[in-house]
Amino acid sequence: MGRNDILPLVSIIVPVYNVEKYISRCIESLISQTYKNIEIILVDDGTQDKSGEICEKYAKKDKRIVVYHKENGGLSDARNYGIEKSNGEYLSFVDSDDYVDFDYIEFLYNLIKKGYKLSLCSLCIVYTSNNRICKKGNGKEIIVSGKNCIKMMCYHDEIDTSAYAKLYHKSLFENVKYPKGKLFEDIGTSYLLFDQCEKIICSFVPKYYYVIRDNSIVTSKFSEKKLDFIEMTDQMADYVQNKYPDLSKATLRRRGYARFSTLNQMFDIQGNRFIEIRKEIIQYLKKIALPVLRDRYTPNRDKIAYVCLLMGFPIYKFIWKIYFKCQRG
Repeated sequence: MGRNDILPLVSIIVPVYNVEKYISRCIESLISQTYKNIEIILVDDGTQDKSGEICEKYAKKDKRIVVYHKENGGLSDARNYGIEKSNGEYLSFVDSDDYVDFDYIEFLYNLIKKGYKLSLCSLCIVYTSNNRICKKGNGKEIIVSGKNCIKMMCYHDEIDTSAYAKLYHKSLFENVKYPKGKLFEDIGTSYLLFDQCEKIICSFVPKYYYVIRDNSIVTSKFSEKKLDFIEMTDQMADYVQNKYPDLSKATLRRRGYARFSTLNQMFDIQGNRFIEIRKEIIQYLKKIALPVLRDRYTPNRDKIAYVCLLMGFPIYKFIWKIYFKCQRG
């Protein structure tokens, strides 16, 4: 790629918390990058297993690695901490149980160096239950405005809300922080980063391996904190709808998606409060069903979900469980 001293420094920020089974694979994928001018910032967010020790061992082997140990503050706090400590012109986030292709940074840098502040790629979904890997992305390269990037994100049209699988110019974070104490913090942040960009370059080639674990935030037992997904989504939707009224259909679709995702984790809940919340979610989805179904950009999976729910919650629950089982193989 040329001499390292003429390439800008890229800071890779990795929040670390109780991932001793996965952290080595993550770090190995980072130290093997073809783009060599990197600093790897490992933020030990009060981990309770041996993850912190493993990080220190790698730091002794590779001078590009720096480890910070801090009290537990959650994923957002760890990312914000890493941003503050970073020295790079560009930033990228990698979750500590995930891993990346050996040319991940080089791939994103070759896109962003064309004159953009944000580049992104697609994912490979890794299911730990059966080691199945599902590659995403259509292989195309496109340039879109920040506004259209938000629209595509709302429809899950190749672009998602994740912090990872992206390379950012550090200046984008001057006035943007990840919301501390919230789950699903990406949905509360990515749109603000997109909105700062006149143009964003996207190459929908899978370079980032997103690992779905049985005890991850997404798959773990339902708790009240998971309602953050709806809160973060509505916060995003309100902002976008106020600034771009013509994206109201897109934001409505995204509001519905957040509620379906939450509902899918509330099938077997107990307790009057959660049951009442579930009823409210179902009522909301039925209320917006018709306009979302009429939206030609709404994904077919969503349309099927709305039709099934309108036929009754028991029917929706039955069909979704079959779909979920088939999806995970």
